[in-house]
Amino acid sequence: MKYILALLLGLVTGAMLFAIGLAYNPFFGNAELSPLAVSDSQTLILGYPAVTTESIVLTNDGESRVHPHPEKILQLWEAPIRQTSVMAVVLWDSRNQTAGLGIKFASTSESTRLLDGRAIVDSAWYLYLPGRGSLFIEQTENYWDFLRDIVFPAYRSSADTWRGQWLGNMTDGPEALGTARVTGGSGDFLGLSMLGVESMSVRAWRVDRGVLAGEGQLVIELPARPSNDSAPEDDEL
Repeated sequence: MKYILALLLGLVTGAMLFAIGLAYNPFFGNAELSPLAVSDSQTLILGYPAVTTESIVLTNDGESRVHPHPEKILQLWEAPIRQTSVMAVVLWDSRNQTAGLGIKFASTSESTRLLDGRAIVDSAWYLYLPGRGSLFIEQTENYWDFLRDIVFPAYRSSADTWRGQWLGNMTDGPEALGTARVTGGSGDFLGLSMLGVESMSVRAWRVDRGVLAGEGQLVIELPARPSNDSAPEDDEL
């Protein structure tokens, strides 16, 4: 009997050590500094609420941790889209003024590899900025840091809640340096190809409700405008 108990104790201890090693592996994690933070190009900065009840609408399969909002919105329970969520939010600019509307589609990815520190979500944004035009954002997101630093500690907490200050980049591709692919759809952005990064700032998170306090941010690198300093030379007579 004592050998069986020793075996069980060894298995439990080994599983705990494996989980701790996996969660806090120093080789796993996203870059803390946005690739666009050191860019010399002009950037478009847009913020949005990360709290579900502050969105216009949010829907998913109805069984996820984050409940749909408002309550009676249709849920995505059909098999092909059960792993997908859709969110519509009001966007604000760097001066905290209303800038437009953002709609995000996100689905869990088959490329997720927790043993490699990759909790992958494939997502796409449609942004409409009145008076300026529209943008499409295609990106791969890695939520590993978010899970390790916020979700796991919340589950270990007796209050099922995490509180603190967390800021992280979510974008992990598909473009070089882990940036998103941004395409202009209309208006001032028509035909433009750009790079973008999505980040999130969280101050409180709860197991049964998700983010309690926090904001998201989209940073888009705008292409350089052609210089008008030099006038065209006169045609020869």
